[in-house]
Formats: sequence, C-alpha cells, structure tokens
Amino acid sequence: MHYIGDIVEYPANDIPDHDVLLAGFPCQPFSIAGVSKKNALGRPHGFECATQGTLFFDVARIIKAKRPKAFLLENVKNLTSHNGGRTFQVIKDTLEDELGYKISYQVIDGRSWVPQHRERIIIVGFDKLNDFSFSRLRIPTERPLMKTVLHPEDGTERPEPPYTLDLGKVNPKYTLSAHLWEYLQDYAAKHKAKGNGFGYGLVTAGDVARTLSARYYKDGAEILVSRGKDANPRRLTPRECARLMGYDDSFRIVVSDSQAYKQFGNSVIVPVIREVALLMRPYIVSSASEEPKRSKPSTTKQLFPL
Repeated sequence: MHYIGDIVEYPANDIPDHDVLLAGFPCQPFSIAGVSKKNALGRPHGFECATQGTLFFDVARIIKAKRPKAFLLENVKNLTSHNGGRTFQVIKDTLEDELGYKISYQVIDGRSWVPQHRERIIIVGFDKLNDFSFSRLRIPTERPLMKTVLHPEDGTERPEPPYTLDLGKVNPKYTLSAHLWEYLQDYAAKHKAKGNGFGYGLVTAGDVARTLSARYYKDGAEILVSRGKDANPRRLTPRECARLMGYDDSFRIVVSDSQAYKQFGNSVIVPVIREVALLMRPYIVSSASEEPKRSKPSTTKQLFPL
C-alpha cells in the first residue's frame, strides 16, 4: 500500500495503473445533517462547497486518466435527492456521458449485515456493457442485534485494555459523566418541546443502533449504551464501533479513541462492500480475460482475494 496524501494535489497520470477504483468522496456536502447545518449557517453545499463537494471531480479525473475496468463509489443516500436531484444528475452525466462507463446504483441499508441503520448509495461502473444488477445481491435473512457487537462483560470475553479490563468489564472511562448526561437529556427535552427530533439514542442488547457518525468522539450521543435506570449510559468502545461497521476482532486499532471514532464513523460497512465486490468480480475477471496479456500482473487478484 502506498499513501500519497491529498489526492487533489496529486497528478492523475502518476497514479499506478489499476483494474478497479474504490472511492468515497466526502458526504457532508450531500448528507441530510450536513445540508441542514450548512443551510442554517448560510454556507454553500454540494458542488458549491469548494473544499469538499468537488472532490468527486478528482475521482472523475483519475478514472479518465487510468480507465479502470470498474469502479465502486459510496456516499450518503441523500446524494440522489440533493439540490432537487441535479447534483446526482451531474454525477451520472460525468460517469456515463463524459467518461463512457455503464453505471448501476442502489441505496443499501447495512442493517441486514450489522445492527445499525446505515443507508448508503453504492455506485458501480464498468467500462463495458454487461448485465450487472443489484437484484442479485445476497442479503442475509437474519438481522443481528446490538448483543452481537457489545462487550458481554460476563467474563466470557478476554480483556482488551484499554477498552475492557478485568473479566472483560468495560473501562469506566466510557461512562458519561453526570454533567454530560444531564446536558444531553436537557438538550433532547428542549428540542422535543419544539417538535424537533434531535436528541440522544439509547440502546440495549436487543436493539438496533442509529447511524454511527464521525462526530461520535464528541459526546457519543447518537448511540449510548443503557446501563439501567440507576446508572449513566456509556459510549461504545472503539472495538464495539469496529464490530458495528463489520470489522472482525482481528482488526488492529492503533490510533487514539478520538481518531478511531472518526475513522469508523467515516468507514463503509465491510460486509456490504464485500457482497457488492463479489457481485462485481465475474464481470471484472471476464473483462480482464478479453484483453491481451500485459507485461505486469493485473491488480484484480490483489483487490479481490475473496
């Protein structure tokens, strides 16, 4: 893996040749929460947001320069309706008319794979016409609940400091302070009185969580774990956030809690992308087999060791 930093400043032709491009341009300019906040502050959003929204065009210039056989793009579901649908039309026109790719897209809720409501649009594109269809996507019939990601705290799970300590008990540092818990309750009550839906989200082992966001590090309000009426709730640990996004416990978390919360909140749900990749694989392999052998090996096997 080669990290190059800000893609905006990097020449597209210097990027190594590749068969598949995976990208998720910033969603804040198109998300429901992001648009609402920017409207309230009188700030531009979508492609008018020069620092974030236009990053899609950097994805497009890389596709134009490298002509991958396929690409997979991910964003918030509100992308299709933003600015009366005009934003998404620009994206479609760019990918189909200007770049000549055949695209398919689908809003998929990760709820079928993890205990979290997380609706995201997946855009798949191929450089050759084919019969790719999201209707063939394998969707689990049994939907998991929060008990599958929460630390059991009963001694059956090996301690993982600093997240869990003796007998697998969650570190007390994740429990909300009395001051923060009181503030969140007052904040929720104030907005409820105004008829707004803002407030914290409380979950138990038998529930499904709201969408985990990159702001989770601030107060954890959207997903708080209930510890009973007589105790303050707690935040999810970074390990629980990893599980909520579909990462197994072999995934090493090597950053601070704040950075981990931001990274998992910005992540895709791993098993969703895996299933879409499996759906794409035959078309990519087929496309590769139709071309003359190249002097260097294809990256297809590296990207899809599934």
